[in-house]
Amino acid sequence: MLVESRRQPGGPGDLGRLRMALCAVFAAHGFMFASWAVRVPAIKEQTAASSAALGLALLGLSAGAVATMLLAGALCRWFGSPRVTALSCAVLSLTLALPALARSALALGLLLAAFGAAYGCLNVAMNSVAVDIVTALRRPVMPGFHAAWSFGGLAGAGLGGLLAPHLSPLRQLLLVALAGLLVSALAGRVLLTRSGVLHDAASGPDAAPADPALRRDPTWRATLRIGRTVGLFGLIALCAAYDEGAIGDWGALHLRQDLGAGAGAAAAGYAAFALAEASGRLSGTALLERLGRTRVLILGGLTACAGMLLASLAPNVWLALAGFAATGLGLANLFPAAIARAGRLAGPSGVALTSLLGYSGFLLGPPAIGFLASQAGLRTGLTTLSFLGLAAALIAWLSRDPPALAGNTRTSGRRVRGACRR
Repeated sequence: MLVESRRQPGGPGDLGRLRMALCAVFAAHGFMFASWAVRVPAIKEQTAASSAALGLALLGLSAGAVATMLLAGALCRWFGSPRVTALSCAVLSLTLALPALARSALALGLLLAAFGAAYGCLNVAMNSVAVDIVTALRRPVMPGFHAAWSFGGLAGAGLGGLLAPHLSPLRQLLLVALAGLLVSALAGRVLLTRSGVLHDAASGPDAAPADPALRRDPTWRATLRIGRTVGLFGLIALCAAYDEGAIGDWGALHLRQDLGAGAGAAAAGYAAFALAEASGRLSGTALLERLGRTRVLILGGLTACAGMLLASLAPNVWLALAGFAATGLGLANLFPAAIARAGRLAGPSGVALTSLLGYSGFLLGPPAIGFLASQAGLRTGLTTLSFLGLAAALIAWLSRDPPALAGNTRTSGRRVRGACRR
């Protein structure tokens, strides 16, 4: 009996170790991608690629990521999300340095396809494990994992900038790859040996109930309703990622071109956005527990809308920086909350669809803003990003739970937290 009580699902032991291990994987994922991103200029020079050729080569990364996102949901169902997470983290580490070996744009595109395939597979797999942990803990802890990704990305960009003058891209990426393999080994061991607690939590007597739509109507109509809801949350992820990608590529140029900021102040625009987004994710769990998913999504979308309007129309740099920070806070929990709900409804397939839609938004945002900037000016182009925040808020309202169900969910959550305190 004593042994069984120590192995109860949701206890502080195994679930706590799983949570820490997965946070390390999320941080490594962000760290490795940022480490590659800051060396793009050096690799462009190494391959003697034109801007157009580099753009085509970068499509290799996108193609590889999209292809495996479509397959990763099935892989997680067949082999288990923890196993796929551990393996794809190791493969991502092994493929990280490959682009630095390229000597032509064609070779770069092919090598980036391999890197992108591992990147996309790990994205879906680690989020699928995160959904299982959220279900086992019965707490909305998904934003914490994405906060680890954000801070990992910030650390990778900062360290990459410091090492760039002293190390070639190959040497730097090899060092980062070794760190990634170390995380894969240590975190993978925990994921593989402790993941049984997730199955116990899902099948035990205290497991969270199945989705209410299926309980009320376990037919194809309920399946269609769930598919529709997953699609709506995927659109929220698309709106958030669209804004994030566009701000990353065009925010600094807006500050410099439209507001006359210096190089340092222009770079601070994205830094303000990224730091605010990462900080907002640290408080995401508390916000979701206090306000509920729908309110957090609606308030986040409206905050992002107001922040982007301020950033794009501000008459001076400081107001624009405040606008970018407000946008980061608003967008912070849109993607984590959307992917958690989609995964809860449809498992790895829901995570895969939401990740795919989000990544599509990340790819579409920068060229769309570029086209609008060429036609109507960069200020006008960036102003349109506010409508994506507004759209996310509207979609969140449309996909809200029925009032009775929302009340039952909050009551259940209070009972669980009260039982844990007792």
